[in-house]
Amino acid sequence: MSKIKKNDEVIVLTGKSRGVRGKVLSVVKNGQRMIVEGANMIKKHVRGNPQKNEQGGIIEREASIAVSNIALCNPVTNKADKVGFKKLEDGRKVRYFKSTGELVDKV
Repeated sequence: MSKIKKNDEVIVLTGKSRGVRGKVLSVVKNGQRMIVEGANMIKKHVRGNPQKNEQGGIIEREASIAVSNIALCNPVTNKADKVGFKKLEDGRKVRYFKSTGELVDKV
């Protein structure tokens, strides 16, 4: 079980996009890198394909960020927060914020 998953709200901690908040769009390279909405934007040169009616040009899209450079956003404090794991009484393993003790995954 990973500390950060797809569709989580995260904050970028380092790099040119420091402070940007966004949703995790996808997990890349076995959970080591993530693509965050609106963060680490790059310009990519794309060749057009007339057979598929695709136009070429320069597009701007998100590049992946190392998982160590992002942190889960706590909605109560609106700040980056550390995440831990604990088991509930019914045996399920859930994520929780270490500062407040509140569950990340609403049951």
